Amino acid sequence: MSEQIFILFLLWGLRVTDTTTGTWKQCTDLLPLDLLSFVLERDTSKLVPGVSVKQALGVRGVHFLSPDASMSFPSSQILVNCDLFPKEFSIVLTFKVNRITPKRNEYIFSLLEPKNAAEEMEESLQKDKTKNLSGEELGMKKKHIRKHEEPGRVILGLKLSQSGLHFFFKGQEEAVKRWVFRGTPLADNQWHTLVFVIDHHHMRLTVDCKSPLEIIPSRPFPSDLNIQGSRVHIGSRGRWKGLFSGLLRQLVLVPNSDATHQMCPSSDPQLAALSVPPLLLDLPVRKQQDDRRLTSSESAQPVSVGLESSCSELLQGQLWFNPLKKGLYVCNGSAWITVLEDHKRLDYVLEHQVLTTSSETHDVEVFQIPGVGLMAAMAHRSSASGSAVYLWIHSGFQLYQNISTYGALAWRHFRMGKKVFLVVSNSGAGTDRQPNKGSEMDFSVIYKWSNRRKRFVQFQTLQTYCARDWEAFSISQHTYLAVANHRQGDNNHTINSVIYRWNRSTKSFEVHQMLLTSGAYDWEFFTVGPYHFLVVANAFDGVTTSVDSVIYIWIDGRFQVFQTIKTFCATDWEMFQIGSRVFLVVANGHRLSGNRPSQYTINSTIYELDMSGQLFVRFQDIVTHSAVDWEFFSLGEEYFLVVANSYNGESYSLNSILYRWQGYEGFVPVHWLPTIGCSDWEFFSSKGESYLIYSSAKTPLTKVFKLKTY
Repeated sequence: MSEQIFILFLLWGLRVTDTTTGTWKQCTDLLPLDLLSFVLERDTSKLVPGVSVKQALGVRGVHFLSPDASMSFPSSQILVNCDLFPKEFSIVLTFKVNRITPKRNEYIFSLLEPKNAAEEMEESLQKDKTKNLSGEELGMKKKHIRKHEEPGRVILGLKLSQSGLHFFFKGQEEAVKRWVFRGTPLADNQWHTLVFVIDHHHMRLTVDCKSPLEIIPSRPFPSDLNIQGSRVHIGSRGRWKGLFSGLLRQLVLVPNSDATHQMCPSSDPQLAALSVPPLLLDLPVRKQQDDRRLTSSESAQPVSVGLESSCSELLQGQLWFNPLKKGLYVCNGSAWITVLEDHKRLDYVLEHQVLTTSSETHDVEVFQIPGVGLMAAMAHRSSASGSAVYLWIHSGFQLYQNISTYGALAWRHFRMGKKVFLVVSNSGAGTDRQPNKGSEMDFSVIYKWSNRRKRFVQFQTLQTYCARDWEAFSISQHTYLAVANHRQGDNNHTINSVIYRWNRSTKSFEVHQMLLTSGAYDWEFFTVGPYHFLVVANAFDGVTTSVDSVIYIWIDGRFQVFQTIKTFCATDWEMFQIGSRVFLVVANGHRLSGNRPSQYTINSTIYELDMSGQLFVRFQDIVTHSAVDWEFFSLGEEYFLVVANSYNGESYSLNSILYRWQGYEGFVPVHWLPTIGCSDWEFFSSKGESYLIYSSAKTPLTKVFKLKTY
């Protein structure tokens, strides 16, 4: 199994805590455990022994050929440092079975005690079957095994028989208890997804997201089920007898949680997926009427080779090899689907360039100008030196243009047609203004790229109040700008932030809508399907940093409140998608309430959009140190988040951390990057290489890191 999965289970083990059940450790707070992936991904270069992959009804599953040792593992590898099985849990499985023969038991999975003498004898018998022993000799050996077989060997498991589905476990006095769901229509040669939910007093079974069946046993599931030294067997109980003859597609243990709400409702309830091994993810292939596997001669297709290839209905099934990407693709009749591809994977992060800037930098905006190249606009704190725009030349940034700014806090790049613009958030008055003691307003400026002068020139000035951020977006072919007004004067933080709309007639941005905000720090616009959202990071209301940030939705030409989320000096929102899943992550800066001291080491939180509930729900908490920015990016098929940690209450010299997406484990830390007062991260690519750039709000330097891939 891959190194990443070993690390995954090691990290799970760190979450295990003690209980009051004697000196035994109870498994608590574990994340979903994909048991099938755990055995299938030990060596991703080949299929593990004892199984094959078959396709039925257009869907792939694992077929068990033997109770091979590769399909078992010590329970301590997934339930790390646990002595007792979780008191409450769910089991999610997807399988397909033929009609079960009478009186035959088939084990989907089992948890067994350490080997005893009888088990060792049976292993010896399996080896003897390959030898030329007579039937009489084998029969004598079997009788000897049955004579020495010890009761209580089974700890827990799931099996299928003609009478129904059996959940069994070791009860009091070593006796095996069985809870049986009878009459479930599973042996109909169809795929089914089942969710078992077991708590202390009940067991519920949901088949294909239909109404659940429930068992209330006379005795509850034990809270002290000892699993020390036990082994998990997938598709068997470790013997030939009882080997599962169907196809298994999904097997997930979800400790301490009811997984039903994660699975149902589903658009395809018979194949509802919580975690399916990548090996079994289906390609769009043409079904064979008899569902038989094609021979090599039948499945052979001509392969086209080149950097480009067309795909049409006439070319369905055509294979194409791209030598540049080292990728193999199949035509599904309309588009090329990846079969194999040499994806980039992050190896390590290398310091690439150190830029000495004219001032501390609050923000970096990286963007492209057609015909010119890659640029980076840096928002410098000092009004004397202004801010700088850099151009990427060869393999590094070089100073290109200085722009007069006044306490610049952020830049935002946007386009309207072929025209390129930059807007700056100024937090101080310009020297060209008339003196006005006590004035509380600032002026932020929009700049337009001049193709003739090859420079940014001033285009429009807008009145703002300590502007912290600009967001540019388009809805129905109209361009909008949203400014985050942080405060008016020194004390008034609850003020209006403004949405501007481009007026084609006047060729300027005009006020479209005002939204009341509290110390606004950041805007993030995003679209999900036909819906447009805008979320504000509210940081402070004048008394406390524990304030609501607000997600707005676009309805009838204006933004209306969609959801409020409690945040703590929220400084940034980042929206990202992984597959069809939509996430929002907030950077929480610090906790401050009244006269109590501030807490800078707190959780920042990732929220996921619940489509059925139509709201964002908490997905993962990550400890951060006065976080001021998140940046999401992908490399190949891997997804990453990097956080800007700025201060821990004692020092500005901190590690900002790069996290990698690990599926059900969420994001896990993989790289620690030394930063000083980190204020912003930006990801960019140039000539096939990938980079990260960070700015410092405490020292006049900016660093570029190169992401080495393999």
